[in-house]
Amino acid sequence: VEKCGGIVAVENCGTQIDPQRLCTRRCASRWRVRRVYRDMEQWAEIRQRVLVDGESKRKILRESGMHWTTLEKILSESEPADYRLKQPRPKPVIGPYLDQIQQILKKDREAPRKQRHSAMRIFKRIKEAGYTGGYTQVKEAVNDLRQGSREVFMPLEHKPGEAQVDFGHAHVWEQGKLEEVAYFVMSLPYSDGMFVKIYERECTESFWDGHIQAFAFFGGVPWRISYDNTSIAVKEIAGRERELTTGFLRLQSHYLFKAHFCQPARGNEKGVVEGAVGFSRRNFMVPVPEITNGLEGLNAQIQEQCRDDMERKLRGQEGTKAELLKADQAAFRALPAVPFEGCRKLSTASNSLSLVRFDCNDYSVPVEYAHRMVVVKGFVDRVEICRLTETIATHRRLWTKEDISFDPLHYLALLERKPGALEHARPLSGWQLPECFEVLKRRLEDELGADGKREYIRVLRLLEKHSQEAVAQGIEKGLGHRAHTRDAIAQFLVPQEEWRTTTFNLDGHPHLRLVKVENTNLFAYGELRRVEVNNE
Repeated sequence: VEKCGGIVAVENCGTQIDPQRLCTRRCASRWRVRRVYRDMEQWAEIRQRVLVDGESKRKILRESGMHWTTLEKILSESEPADYRLKQPRPKPVIGPYLDQIQQILKKDREAPRKQRHSAMRIFKRIKEAGYTGGYTQVKEAVNDLRQGSREVFMPLEHKPGEAQVDFGHAHVWEQGKLEEVAYFVMSLPYSDGMFVKIYERECTESFWDGHIQAFAFFGGVPWRISYDNTSIAVKEIAGRERELTTGFLRLQSHYLFKAHFCQPARGNEKGVVEGAVGFSRRNFMVPVPEITNGLEGLNAQIQEQCRDDMERKLRGQEGTKAELLKADQAAFRALPAVPFEGCRKLSTASNSLSLVRFDCNDYSVPVEYAHRMVVVKGFVDRVEICRLTETIATHRRLWTKEDISFDPLHYLALLERKPGALEHARPLSGWQLPECFEVLKRRLEDELGADGKREYIRVLRLLEKHSQEAVAQGIEKGLGHRAHTRDAIAQFLVPQEEWRTTTFNLDGHPHLRLVKVENTNLFAYGELRRVEVNNE
């Protein structure tokens, strides 16, 4: 070994072998041998002695026993070169099947991502075709072929004022259940600022609201925004041309930004927001958030985290994200004077139950608008129902299916005409009222009998004009003064009911029917005035 001019590193395969045969080619078929020179000190010493000190090459060859070609290599190169194969090693077992493996991998590019061949599946297929080797050779061949087909991307430079938009999906705990939600992300490639907001569902309304809130968060409108080919924005793809949806065109026409759509399956064209989607999931939604009463609290927390992230400095940048954001804001378009109404509109009619259907759910309207044409405005957080220029009902948006949102106040006018339905009225089911309402109901039924229920409904109708707290205070005062009727309780409300709108009911006061009140004679006032002048 010493005569070879270096140390021989040997990887033993478990077979005993004669050390004198370490450097022979016959041994290389059973051993993998790699020559490693002792260190750079030996290499540098030989070069110093010959090239600087002028010692004879023959002397070096006699002392070291190395071949003259090895000495020439040392003198021509400043350091040892790595070992390289002059030609690929033959693969007699796997070689005949490499073309078949390559064809399988080529067809996989057109198959769904989750239904492509694994190395094990390819191994089983070529084994059926006669392959006699092991799985390891197949796995190494598959890895080599896949690496050769991997795409290389060009680093891009982004100008200030550009943005990228995408949706991500995550899970939250809601009422003890693990529910999937969508979250909107707008990222600014120049400053790397981002805005994140969670929604119940990825739809047109959340797409609109995400833009509205992001523009307000950044303080302007980016002049160019990149998207994928979401069906919310794109109807049809024809090469590089896009047929856009009416909803997207409404948004673009209002804010006047330029839209850029990536090629299908080319998420790398908007890689900044793709990274922001993953970053926000890992940093803002771990551990899994718990929601108790809507998404408002969680969204407020996430937006605060987005603001804190603006103080972070990225690798290779001169300032923080907040400092770079100023260049983005200088390139933004100004926000329009009139805000965008991010709602989906539907013209429909209310049915006989005074319900209006929108997005597979029903919402109530006041009974006087039953069987009328109305316009439904579906926002991301609420549903407004309009008749002509008036908003007649507002409900919290339902994201379930085949559900109903009742407002009990909408049905009180009908209950006054049909008081017998009070106990079984579905819109009033689960209506939580203060205890004083139930006390008043019992007293009215004791005092007025069958008419007590109707009078109680008249009291409930005070909620149409006054808050529940104000009416409850009026009832408490009425109970204290033994004044239980609607008109009596109305006198305790602030502002008080106008007396002209009240009516006096003779039910329960039969003695008052005997009182006769004559019409007032206005000339009598003149007589009184004449008597007063004469006395003076």
